[in-house]
Amino acid sequence: MSFASVFADHHRRCDDAFARAEASAQKADWAAARQGFDAFAAALSAHLASEEDTLFPAFEAATGMQGGPTSVMRAEHGQMRQLLDELRAALDAKNADDFGGAAETLLVLMQQHNLKEEHMLYPMCDRALGGDGELLARVKAELAKA
Repeated sequence: MSFASVFADHHRRCDDAFARAEASAQKADWAAARQGFDAFAAALSAHLASEEDTLFPAFEAATGMQGGPTSVMRAEHGQMRQLLDELRAALDAKNADDFGGAAETLLVLMQQHNLKEEHMLYPMCDRALGGDGELLARVKAELAKA
């Protein structure tokens, strides 16, 4: 098992939860949309926290890279959190149009972000940290919480 496979699998879990929330909002099934969104938000929050608090610092320490790919990913994480707030507000207002607009923006951002991580950053992390089974176990435990 690798950092790339663990995080890529978790990307799929987040994507599935997001799709359920989006489909429910499109049908104006607000209770199901809230439930799906809450599951998605919890999974995404755990994912971002595991990267920012565990993976990125270990990668930066091992490689000496401070302003490289991890800083780009952190900036995009901030954009995702802002869009989560917009989605939450749209759910609170039961506004399908606002939810759909924010969801579309978040989907595009996540797709681009995930490609960069899965094809560039995670393989770099595996090369720099691949032998650290304890770190990998910690990441898996963090992602399993959501």
